[in-house]
Amino acid sequence: MTETVTETATETIRIRPARTGDVGAIKTLVAPLADQRILMAKETVAYYESLQEFRIAESQDGEVIGCGALHVMWEDLAEVRTLAASDAWRGKGVGHALVERLLGDARALGVSRVFCLTFEVDFFKKHGFEVMADQSAVDPVVYSELLRSHDEGVAEFLDLARVKPNTLGNTRMIKEL
Repeated sequence: MTETVTETATETIRIRPARTGDVGAIKTLVAPLADQRILMAKETVAYYESLQEFRIAESQDGEVIGCGALHVMWEDLAEVRTLAASDAWRGKGVGHALVERLLGDARALGVSRVFCLTFEVDFFKKHGFEVMADQSAVDPVVYSELLRSHDEGVAEFLDLARVKPNTLGNTRMIKEL
């Protein structure tokens, strides 16, 4: 997928794949949310390593105003992560446009379920996500395979004790596509 354009009530927002030159902007978007313990800060190298997972939201004048990533965890499962919008653009449809694009990307990849770990429960409920009531969201064979992953997001999905101090009290949510 290339870029998509979303019209809000007052603005046009362009969503496109991230490029290496966007890493600084991604870090700038994430930093205040990491300071507030809403998102986890990552090392710069981690953003470069996962850059192909990121989508960037731009204003009409080309300003980077938001970001989000879709991380595939298994054949039928992916995670929306690092969803952020600049302070000036919160509440203006940036998050909505990014989530819709990431869900479209998930469908294009053949993923049938999308997970997120969030404080923004109401926002994600508006997009069809539900709080995960069942801790065993995958069958035991897949669970044992996922345990081999070194990715912290996978550990958060599995609700492993070792990530409890890092999850900041977020709510685990999932959406069936």
